[in-house]
Parts: sequence; structure tokens; C-alpha cells
Amino acid sequence: MTRRFSVFFDNSGLLVSGALLALVWANFDHESYEVVSHALHFTVNDIGMAFFFAIAAKEVVEATAPGGALHSPRRSAVPLIAAIGGMVGPAAVYFTLVAVFDRPDLTRGWAIPVATDIAFSYLVARIVFGAKHPGIPFLLLLAIADDALGLLILAVFYPSSDLRLGIFAIVLAVAMAMAWWLRSRKTLNFWPYVLGAGMVSWLAFFWGGLHPALALVPIMPFMPHAARDAGLFVERPNAHDTLNEFEHWWKMPVHVILFFFGLANAGVAVTSVGPGTWFVLAAILLGKPIGILFCTALSVAGGLHMPAGVTWRDITVLAVAASIGFTVALFFATAAFPAGELLDQAKMGALLSFLAAIVAIGVAFLLRVGRMARA
Repeated sequence: MTRRFSVFFDNSGLLVSGALLALVWANFDHESYEVVSHALHFTVNDIGMAFFFAIAAKEVVEATAPGGALHSPRRSAVPLIAAIGGMVGPAAVYFTLVAVFDRPDLTRGWAIPVATDIAFSYLVARIVFGAKHPGIPFLLLLAIADDALGLLILAVFYPSSDLRLGIFAIVLAVAMAMAWWLRSRKTLNFWPYVLGAGMVSWLAFFWGGLHPALALVPIMPFMPHAARDAGLFVERPNAHDTLNEFEHWWKMPVHVILFFFGLANAGVAVTSVGPGTWFVLAAILLGKPIGILFCTALSVAGGLHMPAGVTWRDITVLAVAASIGFTVALFFATAAFPAGELLDQAKMGALLSFLAAIVAIGVAFLLRVGRMARA
């Protein structure tokens, strides 16, 4: 029972539960759902999700440090280039649909389909290939790079209110100076970084008009970390460096936060399907795989090499698996549109991106790759 709960927990089962509860609730009693959703929105989206993005930033910090998976250009070049294609491709498809169907009111949603949900994409890839296939690190590298670029997009293109960059820069400089001072004093406990520098950084984002959910991202690089990264999303239970202690402590609370994130944001009427839904879904299911495959081909043609043991059929399946947007896409939707019809349409597109999991497994069967080659 404990093992089953752990698998459910580690694969974002609480997020899915919250999203499903929200969908059922919103379709049976929309008025009461809206009251609860509104009450949760600020606490969950602007405060709680800061710790979700902090965990993502932790992986980026470790992966780009000496010995990390992204530190070596030779190892990381192809998935990094593929990640860029996986963001440009869906954005291009989305902009094309907006132009063809003359829907400028949907333009702000262009970043929704660029997102990759690491947890679900990783789960699908493991179902198809198993844990030790060399395509798994390729997907994780791609997804981490996608997340890093996604954080930048969120900060630059989706301010939460009127921008006050002067205030932002001054207060953030104070927060980073605090974090640097803590590190210079060899502070190993993560709480001073969170409650001191982190809170000041949150105020910088909030007062500056940028999304405060990103507040811990510039603080994470100052936390001391292990001399060598154990691997992408490899948890080290016995590691006592500050970054890993942060992850150990916040792992369970972040899953609880994701439950409430799903509950607060996924509740849309099934009748909310509209142009925004199809634009997001088409951009994700078509643009992301095409962009990843195209840029991978470009990098190989330019003299780079794919990971040993990874074939073009494998890359095709991985590219489709990377099209699951879900968590981050849902967050981008709430940042892109105010409450109303367009937001509900975009949310439905983000939720339906989970169809990419079914498509990826189907493509694996057709191409006979991984475990599906023996099925």
C-alpha cells in the first residue's frame, strides 16, 4: 500500500485529483465552486506556486552546475536545441491559427502551448521505454530547458499588473544581496533564504508587477548545493546540502499545493470548449513534436550527435510525450487571460493536452519502440 501511494504521489496524483474534483464541482454547482476558487486563487497561485517553481529552479541550478547534466555543452546541446524548437513550434502554430481565423483577442495565449509538464511527460516516457533507456535523460534535459525558458517567458510577457521595473530592480537587488550574505556566511539551513531573502524577493515581484510565483527562482542559485549533481530528478535522501534539504522538506507540501492548484484553476464547464481550446490543443499536439523533431534534425545536420542508443523513432515518441502541458500550461492560461470565456477555453486546451499521453503510447505501438516493440 505504501509503495502504491508513493507512485501515485510522485506522479502528481494529487494534482490530477484536484483537477478532477474541480471539473466535477464546477459542472454540478458552478456558483459555489467560483466562490471557493476565488478565495483560494491568491494564496495558491501567487504564494503556494512559488515553491513549485522553486523546485523546478532547483533542478536547473543543479543541472547547470559543474558536473551537472546541462553543464557539458557536448551532452546538452541537442536536447537544448530541441527544447527551443519545442517552444517555437507551438507558438508558431498558435500565432498562425490566430491570424487565419482572425482572433486577435486570443493572441495573449501564445505561451500556453509551449509548456511541458515534466512529471507527466516523464511518467509516459517511463511507461514506454522503462527507467534506464537513454531517451529518458534526453526528455528530462529537454523538459528542464523548457521550464527554464518558460520561467523567463512568464516573467517578461505576463506581468501580473502594471510594471514598475525600478521598484522591482531595487527590491530584488536587496533580496539577492541578502541571499549572497547568507551564502557568504555559509548558512546551510534553507529557512533564512526562504523567509528572509525569499520574502523580500516576493515583495519585489509583487510590487514590481511581475508574477510573484517566480519569487524564489532568483534566490535558489544562492543556496549551497552538492559538489556534483546525482542526476536529473534523482532524489538523494541522505544529501544534506541546502538545495536537497529544501527539496526533501518541500516535496510533500508542493504536492498538496498542486492539489489545491488543480482545485482552484481546473474548474471549467465542459461546455467552455471553443476556439481558444482548439488553438491551444492544436499548437501543443502538432507544434511541439514538429518543433522538437525539426530542431533535433537541424542539430544533427550541423554535426551534433544524438545520445547513444536513441533512434529517430525514439525521438518521435519522446517529442509527443513532451507535448503534455497540463500543470504549467494551466498556470500560463491563468496568467494570460482574465476570468471569463477566453480563460475557460484556454484552460480546457491545457487540460486536454493530457491526450498527448495517449497519442505517445499509440505512436510507440505503431513505431514498435521501447516496451511496445515486445507488446
